[in-house]
Amino acid sequence: MKYYLAPMEGITGYIYRNYYEKFFHNIDKYFTPFIVTNKGTSLKSKDLRDVLPENNIGINIVPQILTNDSEGFINTSGRLKQLGYNEVNLNLGCPAGTVVSKNRGSGFLAKREELDLFLNEIFKIDDMKISIKTRIGKDSPEEFYELIKIYNKYPLEELIIHPRIQKDFYGNKPNLQVFKDALALSTNPVCYNGDIFTANDINKLMKAFPEVNTVMLGRGILANPGLINEIKNNTFVDKKVLKDFHDEIFKKYIELFNEDKNAIFRMKELWGYMICIFSDNKKYAKKIKKSQNLRDYNEAVLSLFKDQEIIKGAGLFHKEII
Repeated sequence: MKYYLAPMEGITGYIYRNYYEKFFHNIDKYFTPFIVTNKGTSLKSKDLRDVLPENNIGINIVPQILTNDSEGFINTSGRLKQLGYNEVNLNLGCPAGTVVSKNRGSGFLAKREELDLFLNEIFKIDDMKISIKTRIGKDSPEEFYELIKIYNKYPLEELIIHPRIQKDFYGNKPNLQVFKDALALSTNPVCYNGDIFTANDINKLMKAFPEVNTVMLGRGILANPGLINEIKNNTFVDKKVLKDFHDEIFKKYIELFNEDKNAIFRMKELWGYMICIFSDNKKYAKKIKKSQNLRDYNEAVLSLFKDQEIIKGAGLFHKEII
């Protein structure tokens, strides 16, 4: 089984990836938060910093691109090629309203003729592998049966399927019937993505779909960085290891932003997921959420690690509360 880390805007940038790799070392591919294309060939400084080879030493990175403009995709791919990348990923999954309103991400799925023309153009690139991360439709699961006909026209490196529609966001349950059909219909390799929060979740998936050999995890890893080790060998994350992992990420954020406030904000985003694996966590979650300075933040985090335990087998069973 191969395991991928899903791109999560504002969280799974190069700092998180590097320290995840240092402490856990079990991801086969890391996908970057999406790069929005522009008319030029240069990358925004934030995007460039995230994909610079020197910021991603020793880890397998696939940059993700968000666009509905083929020229922009081709230009951005060319710049990434210059940086040493040989694969890019097209985001057709983001459900955010600001993205969908511009017919990007999962919004592009409703424009099938335009999508087909777009793919026809970008697959003229002959020196870059292209994978796609997609939802199964914008408004209805039935849309997927037309989308797969389009995807099958092109030699995708792989098709990563999150079996929800755009309107679901992260609610409802993944549509496993459509995913089952996707496995049968796709002429390209398929990767599963969606709601893998515990080892039991992936065991159920493997029982239902034994032919699946690639899984992308996102929120499940953020909630429990030790999840893949649980899946692979039934070992659980140690509280000291998790604290060291947290501390190194936080320290690097402080160095990057050169101030405490933005670093604390970034950590709060991560705690919105990671708090879920701690026992009796609500009081500590509120303290972390309310912290506005380094002293209060550190005090809240230290008390959590001191007073509470990591629940073995816990996962993201509810929405983030930070």
